Amino acid sequence: MYTISTNAAPEAIGPYSQAQMALGFIFTSGQIPINPKTGTIDTESIMEQTRQACENVKAVIEAAGSDMGKVVKTTCYLTDMADFGTFNAVYEEYFVSKPARSCVAVKALPKGALCEIEAIAEKN
Repeated sequence: MYTISTNAAPEAIGPYSQAQMALGFIFTSGQIPINPKTGTIDTESIMEQTRQACENVKAVIEAAGSDMGKVVKTTCYLTDMADFGTFNAVYEEYFVSKPARSCVAVKALPKGALCEIEAIAEKN
């Protein structure tokens, strides 16, 4: 098992790593829309929060030596299912290989985020 860490994505805000690599796969922790440069969520719109969460997932996967085309599964969390369509419009720009996915509504996310994305990717 190998721990993945990059400054291009937000630091973990708890006792966990950004990702772990094992058995030829990368398992990311959930990425919320924290801007890694500021350490805060800089936007209130679901569109921009989704974009930042996707950028964070991308940064972690790339730091592990893979790419978004190798993502095989995602789990997505939304605080409001009314945002599902807007979330999907941004999500599909990043996950063009159409990985398997679960998307669920949750009561709340850390730091007041509107969305969170975790991914499993094949190592290149």
